[in-house]
Amino acid sequence: MNITNQKIDNLNSVVSIKIQPEDYQTKVENVLKDYRKKAKIDGFRPGMVPMGMVKKLYYKSALAEEINKLVSENLMNYIRDEKLRILGEPLPHIDEQKSIDFDKDSEFEFSFDLGLYEEFSLNLSDKDKISYYNIKVDDAALNEYKDNVLKRFGGFKPVDAAGSDELLKGNLVQVDDKGAEQADGIRAENISMSLDMMKDDKVKKLFKGKKAGESLVFNLRKAYPNDTEISSLLKIDKELAASITGDFRIDIAEVLEFAKHEINQELFDKVYGENVVKSEAEFDQKLRDDLAANYESESNYKFAIDAKEYLLKKAKVALPVDFLKRWILEANEKMTPELLDKEFADYEKEFQWQLIKDQLIRENELKVSEEELLEYSVTMAKNQFYQYGLYNVPEEHIVQYAREQLAKKEEARRLYEQKFEDKIYSFMKETVKLDKKETTAEKFKKLFEN
Repeated sequence: MNITNQKIDNLNSVVSIKIQPEDYQTKVENVLKDYRKKAKIDGFRPGMVPMGMVKKLYYKSALAEEINKLVSENLMNYIRDEKLRILGEPLPHIDEQKSIDFDKDSEFEFSFDLGLYEEFSLNLSDKDKISYYNIKVDDAALNEYKDNVLKRFGGFKPVDAAGSDELLKGNLVQVDDKGAEQADGIRAENISMSLDMMKDDKVKKLFKGKKAGESLVFNLRKAYPNDTEISSLLKIDKELAASITGDFRIDIAEVLEFAKHEINQELFDKVYGENVVKSEAEFDQKLRDDLAANYESESNYKFAIDAKEYLLKKAKVALPVDFLKRWILEANEKMTPELLDKEFADYEKEFQWQLIKDQLIRENELKVSEEELLEYSVTMAKNQFYQYGLYNVPEEHIVQYAREQLAKKEEARRLYEQKFEDKIYSFMKETVKLDKKETTAEKFKKLFEN
């Protein structure tokens, strides 16, 4: 077997593999012997089929299979032994690929295009400077955050009469032009109807001053022009909702208004657990700490964006563009050349970023332990519970949920990659010089508008 590597340039090469009979003949003969033992052909006992017949039936397929194995194994071994830095996967050589005839040929040659990248080093130190934003927790931000918490834990309470944004509960009945209930009309019981969501001001004014126990006829379509809203309100399918016109009567059972939660021990316990916070001053401090932690996460997110852009510019990783475009098109059936031209800049940046990450990991021997991965999974689980307003889930339940996520192969891989990226950014924060800039939450948000 003869393997040669023709270097086209620093980013492209063609590897050719020439296979001769001595490379494959013994392997093919062994395969045919095995076929002979197992072959079931009418007129012959197992293992007694003449070898000439076996060859006639199976030689070509056995040869093709063994040649493909040889090519694949030796190509991968060559790439590994020669320590070639390849991108994507080898592709059949785009030009001069010799035709293969397994019936006539005894020697075979295969050529493959390789996309390469050049070796580079990052050597990060305090000579590298990246911006890091410290967001101030001022009183205005704290008060806004506190108000949102009071709203999140608030609820509806009964009031005497409707105004403009209350919630009405009761029954809806379809009526005729005289206000009488239609015998075959729609009736929806125990509905909840928001005045705040009404689109017609004239209809909304009809409800002002209405109390529990009273009834009112109004045009439902004017109040809620959207078919989806009517479908939900009347508990009917969307197709039927589209045909709804005319008046409905609401028999009001309750008038409710939304109220923020009072600042009391009940609120403290709901947010932070029983007796963790015992005064409004302590509550404010906990909110301030939470807000600071949220701001730190946002600052780290911005740092990650800036650090990535910094490294991309510093490394200047050159890529074999034509090869990668061809590889992407062959690997993705849904991709078109036109779409790839539009999106290739993003592909190119992600290829470069993956190479940079791998280089940082190798240069600095970065690792993620099982303990770190579990801790990260627990943190992600807590954040997920918080998004659903579940702030007091027992720690053992969160840990169990985190372990269940890590038991899923794809989820474990995703968390592992995320944690590795976090580790990379943490390493960079410790290694480069941070150009620290103090800012407000409002100014910080504007950084993402550019």
